[in-house]
Amino acid sequence: MASFPPRVNEKEIVRSRTIGELLAPAAPFDKKCGRENWTVAFAPDGSYFAWSQGHRTVKLVPWSQCLKNFLLHGTKNITNSSSLRLSRQNSDGAQKNKPREHIIDCGDIVWSLAFGSSVPEKQSRCVNIEWHRFRFGQDQLLLATGLNNGRIKIWDVYTGKLLLNLVDHTEVVRDLTFAPDGSLILVSASRDKTLRVWDLKDDGNMMKVLRGHQNWVYSCVFSPDSSMLCSVGANKAVVAAILV
Repeated sequence: MASFPPRVNEKEIVRSRTIGELLAPAAPFDKKCGRENWTVAFAPDGSYFAWSQGHRTVKLVPWSQCLKNFLLHGTKNITNSSSLRLSRQNSDGAQKNKPREHIIDCGDIVWSLAFGSSVPEKQSRCVNIEWHRFRFGQDQLLLATGLNNGRIKIWDVYTGKLLLNLVDHTEVVRDLTFAPDGSLILVSASRDKTLRVWDLKDDGNMMKVLRGHQNWVYSCVFSPDSSMLCSVGANKAVVAAILV
């Protein structure tokens, strides 16, 4: 019989309730394949929520606005209602810096999502930092999307623009994780049996390839101090690596 750890209040779990439901719009494609919603993610600061809507699209929602709409209008399909649509950027200067929702076309089925935020004092390991194409500030928030074709696309959450296209995996990218220390080190896990480590502050250059798995890699996660990476794959394989 399953049991909860002492810190979990089972009575609170019983009293939990649904506060809202986000539904993907009707797909503009005829194919049924690809409609699945494979993954969701919250930004580290809770400012945005993202989920793959199927058919290669990802929706980015300012979470505080979404939650407010749920509390005001109930659990109906808020994000698809034209009368309750989340605020969008317009010509009014007061709206310019407000969070806005985006629908991103990633070009292929999205299997994995991860948010990453930058800390300026965490410098890139690259020596020629002045030649970098991108310089990420403290308020930068990125979304990484892992695709069916093995590509990883990096998006600016605030603008919805594509920043980087990482190409090296040969199979589906099953999972993505950013180092929690703000260094913008990204690790990807793939069906090609590898994990790859990318330095986004070095324009997305790949730092290393980890080949400890003998089969598909399903998931990966950093330790809280960003010094260790653990991954799980097929055949009950669990692999830990120290990143230096």
